[in-house]
Amino acid sequence: MRALWTIILLVVSNVFMTFAWYGHLKLQEMKISTSWPLILVILFSWAIAFFEYCAQVPANRIGFIDNGGPFNLMQLKVIQEVISLTVFTLIVTLLFKGQGLQWNHIAAFACLILAVFFVFLK
Repeated sequence: MRALWTIILLVVSNVFMTFAWYGHLKLQEMKISTSWPLILVILFSWAIAFFEYCAQVPANRIGFIDNGGPFNLMQLKVIQEVISLTVFTLIVTLLFKGQGLQWNHIAAFACLILAVFFVFLK
């Protein structure tokens, strides 16, 4: 159950992270934030990133083996990276038209899946 909660929280965290890191670009594309000074864009992103950390920190605490979770640090990091790129790809594909998947992106995902396999290999 701790593994499931860890993964759910990591997904939530990465949704917020993607919007914190790249959402301002969509706002700019929509002509909402074109006149915002850079400091306002940064503060806006930090406000979103707060919620990223509200999910990320508990995910790592719940999932970490020394806290009774099923994952060591390497496993947590690889899981987080795969979730991060998956969430990023879904959001970018849906929100940013013209940013579709290419064959090399699929190849990179295959390598990530292999990374997960190898990090869990005993």
